[in-house]
Amino acid sequence: MKNVKQISNYYHKPTPARWRKLGDALLGVSTTITGFAIYEEAKWVAITALVLGVIGKFLTNFFSEDVQSEQES
Repeated sequence: MKNVKQISNYYHKPTPARWRKLGDALLGVSTTITGFAIYEEAKWVAITALVLGVIGKFLTNFFSEDVQSEQES
C-alpha cells in the first residue's frame, strides 16, 4: 500500500514542460488519427488511437522534476 501512495505522489507533483509537451502532442496526434479513422469508417483504428492518446497523456503526469538534484546544483 505504501508503494501506491508513493506513485500517487508523483502524479500530483508538477509535470516538467518537456513531458507535458510530449503528452499534448500524443493526444493531438491521436485525435487527428481518430478524426480521419471516423471519416473513413475504420472504427477500430479510431478507438485504438483515442485510447492510446489518452493513456499517453495520463502517463506523462507521473513524471516529475527531481527537486533534490536541482537544489544541489
